[in-house]
Amino acid sequence: MKFIIDDKIPYIQGALEPFGEVLYLSGPKTTPEIVRDSDAIITRTRTICNEELLAGSSVKIIATATIGFDHIDTVYCDKAGIRWTNAPGCNSKSVEQYIASALFVLAERKGFELKGKTIGVVGVGQVGSKVAKVCELFGMNVLLNDPPRSREVGEEQFCSLQRILEESDIITLHVPLNMLGEDATFHLADDHFFQALKKMPILINSCRGEVLDTQAANSALKNKLISGLVIDCWENEPDIDGELLQLVDLATPHIAGYSKDGKANGTSMSIQALSRYFGLGIDDWQAQGVEVPENTRIELDGSSLTDEELLSRAVLATYDIRTDDAALRNNPEKFEKLRGDYPVRREYPIYSIHCQNMEDNTLRKFVKLGFRIQ
Repeated sequence: MKFIIDDKIPYIQGALEPFGEVLYLSGPKTTPEIVRDSDAIITRTRTICNEELLAGSSVKIIATATIGFDHIDTVYCDKAGIRWTNAPGCNSKSVEQYIASALFVLAERKGFELKGKTIGVVGVGQVGSKVAKVCELFGMNVLLNDPPRSREVGEEQFCSLQRILEESDIITLHVPLNMLGEDATFHLADDHFFQALKKMPILINSCRGEVLDTQAANSALKNKLISGLVIDCWENEPDIDGELLQLVDLATPHIAGYSKDGKANGTSMSIQALSRYFGLGIDDWQAQGVEVPENTRIELDGSSLTDEELLSRAVLATYDIRTDDAALRNNPEKFEKLRGDYPVRREYPIYSIHCQNMEDNTLRKFVKLGFRIQ
């Protein structure tokens, strides 16, 4: 067998070599000529898997090591008999960590407490559901909007998008990119979206760039329809809008889900998918060798800090979004390089909290986030 693997996917070398020929290629080098005699592709979002790439090939399965799969023409693949899989939830905890870091930085900069603020979570799947839970942990009032899920499980826990636009202090987007249909999300945040806002909320987009209309966002900031904007996912990546980059509060190069844990999960799920399809016998394969930061010990003293301040210090010790913001602002032309050479970021379970004078309620919150307590 012959496997084509994106060369930016970590922890994967050696997994499939016992079963056939393996080529590690960048997205641009994954051409129709290369894939013609291939049996499987393991990819990321930068490789468009459509008829142009796949027609006439022997590809039987495509596994993307990402949550999103809008880079795969699923209609064509289904017609052509090509199996495809994604990695749902693989980096959901990483995005949760990203949102928490953004919220604490914004609260500090703008001088407000998260507790008591109303946040609207638009899209309540693998990622949005975790974001909602962590916001509740921070004492926020959480509104949920997800029309497909509300039709599936009932409307009781969900509200209309209109209510979110009217009542939210912060809105965070976690929807897939759907171009058409009743659940279309292309330019969900457009001029009409911004004109319907009532409280000048902060908006966060860490799902798909095309969900946010760039020109509408520019206008909303200039006309003070929103009081802040955080963007991780941009239209026309990597050629992002320079004007919008200067206007937003926090700007990052599509790395919200880039923790090493999330990447390892995506890699593991992709190998497992190929194993099940081809009967390779490594259905429980797990990525090994995940890097560990130099310091995983967080010292906290609760004698002079509030509950929110303690949570903020712990979260920012694991990931400070301001570092990625500075890197992108200083080098917007290096958008892809910043993604490809992303430094080690680990999620909460690798860190231990060493605490003094800490209330039990605060300790329980750290445990719920995933920290180890010592």
